[in-house]
Amino acid sequence: MRISVIGCGYLGAVHASAMAELGHDVIGIDIDIRKIEQLALGKPPFYEPGLPEILTSAMASGRLRFSTDIADAAGAQVHFIGVGTPQKAGSHAADLSYVDAAVQSILPHLAAGDLVVGKSTVPVGTAARLAEVIERSGTGATLAWNPEFLREGFAVKDTISPDRLVYGVAAGAAGEHATVLLNEVYAAAIAAATPLIVTDFATAELVKVAANAFLATKISFINAMSEIADVSGADVTQLADAIGFDNRIGRRFLNAGVGFGGGCLPKDIRAFTARAEELGRGDSVAFLKEVDTINMRQRQRVVAMTLQALDKPVYTAKVAVLGLSFKPHSDDVRDSPALDVAVQLRGLGADVMATDPQGIENSRLRHPQLTYSTSVEETLRGADAVVLVTEWAEFKQIDPVWAATLVRVPIIIDGRNTLDAAAWRAAGWTYQGLGRP
Repeated sequence: MRISVIGCGYLGAVHASAMAELGHDVIGIDIDIRKIEQLALGKPPFYEPGLPEILTSAMASGRLRFSTDIADAAGAQVHFIGVGTPQKAGSHAADLSYVDAAVQSILPHLAAGDLVVGKSTVPVGTAARLAEVIERSGTGATLAWNPEFLREGFAVKDTISPDRLVYGVAAGAAGEHATVLLNEVYAAAIAAATPLIVTDFATAELVKVAANAFLATKISFINAMSEIADVSGADVTQLADAIGFDNRIGRRFLNAGVGFGGGCLPKDIRAFTARAEELGRGDSVAFLKEVDTINMRQRQRVVAMTLQALDKPVYTAKVAVLGLSFKPHSDDVRDSPALDVAVQLRGLGADVMATDPQGIENSRLRHPQLTYSTSVEETLRGADAVVLVTEWAEFKQIDPVWAATLVRVPIIIDGRNTLDAAAWRAAGWTYQGLGRP
């Protein structure tokens, strides 16, 4: 099947490459010339494990190409919209200007029977509005909404072998036609018995934001419990283990730490709250504001723990920060708790040196005032305190005995509760986690 993917950022580049790898003929389109030039050379403009391999393979097969000309989408049967929906400046609402522009740009190139498929995360009601735009265009094309459920660091796997598929389609013949085309696009996943839900537009839109809201709530819940554990002497890790055995709760996403970040969860729960308020049902998701507040408080909490642990004024201290990306296996520093902690400490006067296996360049572009190093050894040397804020394997595997020979004072703040506290303490470190005695 011939497919176009409009928007070649994180979502679009992965989707285009994966669809071509699955055998489809794909054209990826973006107005960013530099991004398209990089992709055309087989170089992803961001770090994602597995993407360089399928990008190179798909391009070598001749099934994948990239363009800045939207007219090159003509002739495709299915047109995926994968542009960003960032948070509006000065508001919690989602900025839909990129989605609207993408739909308008494809209209002149649609033919009867074509399917436009939204993958971007949008407020409920967006798909119905865009379906009317396409219907009024007189092209004979239709709309479907097919939310993405990608995890950064695992996006290639999640696209090629998804854990579920959701189609939001119109009622009647138009919806049946859309379902047939999407089944052809995802034939491999369907053959593998991937769960499939075919539903209406509103439900498909809500699936993604509801899933993100639930995950955010679960993370903030255990972080709130870690605050109670700190003042009561309980161990939040054992608490999470104990309640996680209840299959109604589950253990995943019950790891206390510095909190969630990235380009999705924070903005999506804020946009969800804003949309609920627009619909007159703000009270129904008012708890998400507290979820967001708890999450942001964790960053300040880690900074406060660091200040309290220092044996000297912060403006005379060197603090080593291990981690910049919002999670391991990613170079994404958007709304990253790790980078935020580093910036807050620098703002308080600390001499901050930070390292990350993938996030340094993106961090440097946003915060050139920090000092960065690609070497863990250099980062640790002479430090008055060490703060671990991204749980990369490279950091979890640091030998505490070796590390103690590098720092001035062996103090470590484990902002992800990922280290073996007993081993670090045995090596002479003052170890502090969140909600861990």
